Amino acid sequence: PLSHISCIHHSFVVFQLPEALLQERDKRAKWHGIPELLQKLHESSHPNSDLSHTHSVLKELSSLLSMEAMSFVTEDRKSAQESTFPNTYTFDLFGGVDLLVEILMRPTLTMQKKKPQMNDDLVKDCLSVLYNCCICTEGVTKSLAARDDFVLFLFTLMTNKKTFLQTATLIEDILGVKKDMIQLEGIPNLSGLVQSFDQQQLANFCRILSVTISEPDVRNDDKHTLLAKNAQQKRNASPSRAEVNQVTLLNIPGFIERLCKLATRKVSEATGASNFLQELEDWYTWLDNALVLDALMQMATEEAEHKISWTSRFSMATSPLRHRLPQSMKIVHEIMYKVEVLYVLCVLLMGRQRNQVHKMLAEFRLIPGLNNLFDKLIWRKYTSSDHVVHGQNENCDCSPEISFKIQFLRLLQSFSDHHENKYLLLNSQELNELSAISLKANIPEVEALVNTDRSLVCDGKKGLLTRLLAVMKREPPDSSFRFWQARAVESFLRGATSYADQMFLLKRGLLEHILFCIIDSGCKSRDVLQSYFDLLGELMKFNIDAFKRFNKYVSTDDKFQTFMTQINSSLVDSNMLVRCIVLSLDRFESQTEDVKVVEVLSECCLLSYMARVENRLSFLFRLVNVINVQTLTQENVSCLNTSLVVLMLARRRGKLPFYLNTLREKEYAEKYPGCLLNNFHNLLRFWQRHYLNKDKDSTCLENSSCIPFDYWKETVSVLLGSDRTSLCAIASYIDEPFMELDRDLLED
Repeated sequence: PLSHISCIHHSFVVFQLPEALLQERDKRAKWHGIPELLQKLHESSHPNSDLSHTHSVLKELSSLLSMEAMSFVTEDRKSAQESTFPNTYTFDLFGGVDLLVEILMRPTLTMQKKKPQMNDDLVKDCLSVLYNCCICTEGVTKSLAARDDFVLFLFTLMTNKKTFLQTATLIEDILGVKKDMIQLEGIPNLSGLVQSFDQQQLANFCRILSVTISEPDVRNDDKHTLLAKNAQQKRNASPSRAEVNQVTLLNIPGFIERLCKLATRKVSEATGASNFLQELEDWYTWLDNALVLDALMQMATEEAEHKISWTSRFSMATSPLRHRLPQSMKIVHEIMYKVEVLYVLCVLLMGRQRNQVHKMLAEFRLIPGLNNLFDKLIWRKYTSSDHVVHGQNENCDCSPEISFKIQFLRLLQSFSDHHENKYLLLNSQELNELSAISLKANIPEVEALVNTDRSLVCDGKKGLLTRLLAVMKREPPDSSFRFWQARAVESFLRGATSYADQMFLLKRGLLEHILFCIIDSGCKSRDVLQSYFDLLGELMKFNIDAFKRFNKYVSTDDKFQTFMTQINSSLVDSNMLVRCIVLSLDRFESQTEDVKVVEVLSECCLLSYMARVENRLSFLFRLVNVINVQTLTQENVSCLNTSLVVLMLARRRGKLPFYLNTLREKEYAEKYPGCLLNNFHNLLRFWQRHYLNKDKDSTCLENSSCIPFDYWKETVSVLLGSDRTSLCAIASYIDEPFMELDRDLLED
């Protein structure tokens, strides 16, 4: 069976070299006795040998390597290329890494009935040295990742609490560079393994799981072109490994329930201080967590400076910082765990099993639990993160508290998005308020609201959505949390437009807050502005009260000009709001029997602006001009749909030929005939392939526009008609010399 160990290094030759020769070469090459120690390690680790001697040799080797790993950590994790680690390099060169893998795996490979028992401390030290090598010597992690037998074997070591932390950290490092994603089904007795974990281990295990259930490109999804994504979907018709792994996890009994308990556990219920300090002792011996401790120390210092309520009773003079650390660390420790747990729940919520996951999260009261944590843990006042502005990228290297807030907001966004369970974010009183709004407006209650199980909603004076709004209003102008907050609130409004939902938020001053941010706050972040434009669009769509409030806030020409400048500065960011205004105007113009509507139509500067046909045409021209088939992404495809909305409404009123002719005239005026219309023709052909795909869910387009999807399809077909005598076909407006319609750009 030992022949299965495929990694026996060519440099194991060192184990046969005479000692005198090794010593002599060692002096010249400055190997610090490492080859000689490896020889001893090899000789002392044969089957049936006394492993206590093996351990003492390993400790000697470990002391030579750990200093380098320490310097790596203290140099702010410089890349391996920038620093040199001669001892670690020598250790790997002479087969040290492969020898440790062999020592660790031998008990599982031997045929002997009496398996050799490895002492926990020896296993720990083997894992620590391997980890040191991974962080100091390029290539070690990749070579270990290439060995599936070793990776799966490491999971079996996680059953031992004493070696759990070391094993988990090494696995995480290895999976981070592994080319092909590991299949969780291949882990021996995965269900038993997970059920054997205590809550703390399960949270740590979530760090590993996050790599195995995330699609490789999921983080940059918006940046990938739709052409590339469509081609990839054709190639990979079967479920991806990440999707298979998600199903595997959902099939583990009690898994989701335990994650919900972990996510909603109060800090006081977390590890007791004495256990926690004991664990910190273990951490000091384990390198990766030295980084964590550094971060905690820094955070504790910042907390001391901000005089957080639960530490302010100690004065700087009478109590050294270390006396305050346990409680501070305990909270940050808990936060770090929750980040991992929320991430896993978030990925599962966005997967193919979304409805099953939703049902479980509702049943295990995740939302009320998070609501109870909101003030004390999730959005504590005066956290150091209040003063940090960082990018939209949730992968940024920021403090645990910032990551926690972002992960929490992403979870809320995924939970609410186009799902009837979104009403669990409210409490019973707030649900009654929604019912009362519908009753007063004489419109039926939304079915999802009627069907909401009141035993699963938030308790307390405020629901989670209301708490979020309160925090949002206090956020500094350029804080990137605004981006995630706006996304989370917007997802509550997404789907079929609900007047009651809009009024609920309007009554809480959300519209005025958004307009303040766009017009008065001086916010420069494009990401934040985009999220506020999108939220404003969902909040105002078809809602005459919202347009009335808008007009009251934007009460001067200067304010209106500032607002329009913000919209025009990036149509990709603001096109959803433009779409909302166009759609709302169209509906209001058909409701002229309503006095209130007529009054707002005549007074509202925004509706008057969009009512002028030249302004609508100007938007249409720029929307079509800003994209082409090769540059379409998930983020900017909305510009194509907004331009279609403008043309569908024109077609409904018999104005389509006028709009197309104006585009043609604009092309000639701009001196590039055929360019714009050929581009639009290609975009619409792409639209057909993309949205008429059997897997594509078209209900989003239908719900957000209140235009039946059949009318979308019909309008696109009419525009793409090949009859050049048709006044509604794009082809009739492109002169023969400029025709490119036979070129199939989509096949490029």
